[in-house]
Amino acid sequence: MIMKLFMFILLSEAASSSVTSNRPSNEFEVIEKEYLNWVKQMSSFKHSLQGKAKNKLNPCLTIRVNKKPRLGEFATVQNAIKSIPIVNHCRVVISIGAGAYSEKVEIPATMAYITLVGAGADKTVIEWDDTADRMGQGGRLLGTYGSATFAINSPYFIAKNITFKNKAPSPPSGALGKQAVALRISADTAAFIGCKFIGAQDTLYDHIGRHYFKDCYIEGSVDFIFGNGLSLYRDCHLHAVTNSYGALTAQKRESLLEETGFSFVNCKVTGSGALYLGRAWGTFSRVVFVYTYMDKIITPRGWYDWGDKNREMTVFYGQYKCSGPGADFGGRVSWARELTQEQAKPFISVEFIDGRIWLPAS
Repeated sequence: MIMKLFMFILLSEAASSSVTSNRPSNEFEVIEKEYLNWVKQMSSFKHSLQGKAKNKLNPCLTIRVNKKPRLGEFATVQNAIKSIPIVNHCRVVISIGAGAYSEKVEIPATMAYITLVGAGADKTVIEWDDTADRMGQGGRLLGTYGSATFAINSPYFIAKNITFKNKAPSPPSGALGKQAVALRISADTAAFIGCKFIGAQDTLYDHIGRHYFKDCYIEGSVDFIFGNGLSLYRDCHLHAVTNSYGALTAQKRESLLEETGFSFVNCKVTGSGALYLGRAWGTFSRVVFVYTYMDKIITPRGWYDWGDKNREMTVFYGQYKCSGPGADFGGRVSWARELTQEQAKPFISVEFIDGRIWLPAS
């Protein structure tokens, strides 16, 4: 199935060259207008999803998790989380010792202000192997949403120096239901510092909310950063693991009213196979790359419209001063943009995610 999809992509791209050349000029005027409207909106810094965020950073409690019972109060991360009041009002720090914790973890929506601190991303690993086609409770398939090794539903979450891994094997070409999420973040105002996210198809589900990723490593094959978050990825390493075609992002903005999108700043893209920077999962998908190194694995056209030419009128895909053999803008699709300095400016700062309001000063 996947191979058929990419053969269709290749044929579509070959045909699109002749199609786009025959488009009326007013179509491209509409596209340009939408780009400029989005840039103007983002530069206003008035796009908070939930208004002003009041974070709480001073810890009221520290809980230790360790595989050696004498060194911690709990041996599993989920049991440590269960010990916290279901409606939590203060910052709780969960310190997780070195080791591989084989468990599926979920933080409920009412349990805000949780911080997880590992002993190092190469030392502290939380892993599981669920896939979308696996049966869950009640006799229903888990689906992509339920396949996550680690799921966060509460605001003001912070994780530092931890690996979140879905260890399900990389699916063969054409396999269905093999989405395997390492981490799903379905809440506002979350930060991930020095973390790793390891998987294959659909590794990091950047579902909803404002999120900050700093010095993180994200590995996958198809759509391995996906969802409808408003997120800034800074100084991150994005690594593809595929022998055929893959896609780095699948951003799902579906309406003009949604203030969402992904911005990658000073990142590095490496790996194997042939990689699209993004696929237009949502009709109004938004992704920008700034000061990012791109290895030769990036396909010259860069982006794919999900098989719907109408999305080329509504998506916002841009790059600014990127480097490396995969960054050449000359072969990009006509509906992507090489941004000016002024256009790129709103995507570089933490103000893109209203970060000065809720992010720790550090």
